[in-house]
Amino acid sequence: MIAWVAALLGVIFGIIQARRKGGKALDLAQYGAVYGIFFAVIGVIVQIVIIRFGFM
Repeated sequence: MIAWVAALLGVIFGIIQARRKGGKALDLAQYGAVYGIFFAVIGVIVQIVIIRFGFM
């Protein structure tokens, strides 16, 4: 669940970054995809740590 939320936040953050830089539609898509994947990987790592060390 954490990975999905992190991926969604990453996509939103990536699109915002691309808009600030004046990007076109494909730039928005690329930034959204890259940030989404990056945030999803971080979310998976956090989720593994939480499960492994018994925080939940």
